[in-house]
Amino acid sequence: MNSRRHFLKKLTSAALAFPSVVSVAAPGTFQISSFSADVTVPVGHGMMGGLWQAKSIADPLLARGCVLLGGDKPVVFVSVDWCEIRNDAYERWRTVLAEAAGTDPARVLVTSIHQHEAPVVDLSAEKILRERQLSGSICDLDFHEVAVQRVAKVLRDSLPKARRVTHLGTGQGKVERLASNRRYVMPDGSMRFDRGSATKNIFAIEADEGIIDPFCKCLSFWDGDTPLAALSSYAIHPMSYYRTGEVSSDFPGLARSQRQKDLPGVFQIYASGCSGNVTAGKYNDGTRANRQILADRLHAGMKLAWENTKRQPLTKLDFRKSEVIFPPRPEAEFTIAALEKKLTPETKVWDQCLAAMGLSWRRRLDAGKPVDIPLLDFGPAQLLLLPGEAYVEFQLAAQKLRPDSFVMTLGYGESATGYIPTEKHRQENDTNLHDWYWVGPGAEEQLLAVIRKVLAVR
Repeated sequence: MNSRRHFLKKLTSAALAFPSVVSVAAPGTFQISSFSADVTVPVGHGMMGGLWQAKSIADPLLARGCVLLGGDKPVVFVSVDWCEIRNDAYERWRTVLAEAAGTDPARVLVTSIHQHEAPVVDLSAEKILRERQLSGSICDLDFHEVAVQRVAKVLRDSLPKARRVTHLGTGQGKVERLASNRRYVMPDGSMRFDRGSATKNIFAIEADEGIIDPFCKCLSFWDGDTPLAALSSYAIHPMSYYRTGEVSSDFPGLARSQRQKDLPGVFQIYASGCSGNVTAGKYNDGTRANRQILADRLHAGMKLAWENTKRQPLTKLDFRKSEVIFPPRPEAEFTIAALEKKLTPETKVWDQCLAAMGLSWRRRLDAGKPVDIPLLDFGPAQLLLLPGEAYVEFQLAAQKLRPDSFVMTLGYGESATGYIPTEKHRQENDTNLHDWYWVGPGAEEQLLAVIRKVLAVR
């Protein structure tokens, strides 16, 4: 711990000694810089919010992103191989990276890929546990700061190397035999919601895929005929096997790495779409060999999206955002008083962590602090970032609202909401909506209204 603090002190001092140097594109021109940093948690760190701990490192966790220059102010996009970034941790990422890029925190779009052999970070929740000297632990506060500063440094270092962007590429490719909805229909017509990331339940395997978005989308940035960077996205929970303690970026990390090998001169970023209710369960039995099989299927979709890419001149880079304050869960066990009662040594460690995260969220709501819904508008294409584990229906709705355009919708921005279901799922008693679900009735209507607003749909 002391060595980590020493490193943090040195890194923070270096950041203060070297202020941001932003490469500013001339009016009417655009530039992009790209960056990557290792944000692998140490052995012993909590996984998935403290449900289990890291025992070994199977492969590194990365934060990969880009800075887009030429709009009113720089825009930062970064996709992180973590499960979730919540509340003040999310604000810390945006604040530090904004300072490094010379922009506003609102213009820093941070998304988690949502692998489960990876951390959830919520600084307030961790402090709540430490203040009460409880055994539960969600995240390491010192490591989190080191990781954020490390990403800020590589971002800052990338800016003088920014390259001209003249064209935007858009493409999509169908992904075969990978995604399936958690909801499926039994032979007797009854509904079940238990098709997880892996299953050996024959009914869940034989049922149809359900509601998914079958396409992998790709946004790419070009200088003339030279491709510079590609952002690929697909809506699926990114887990093959997990709860082993083997830290991993899982099958999306493998697919992303293969694309980087395919196109070494094109910086590859991957982000998860809205997939709170979409898993690989129909096609995944949880065996170790299946991780590579799933990666190969995702890679094939990413490759096809690239091959189907069409380019057009980039003439626009607009940033818009709206805000929403979601309603809290109304049930008695989610009140502040009930959550406080669970924060005792007698409570199970996992329940301590859940209560601390729930309390962190409730304090945020009571303070009237909204969740941002940001959007980048390139003219013929839009990049929309939604919070938490938004269900895939929101992604499909965004596309339907703008059928004239290429809409890439991502999930897992500010993730303190947990699941964001549709009202239909609530009425059908979706059994996933238990403890990892912190928004109340009305959330669907609120989120759809904000999506319409930022997409400029009248």
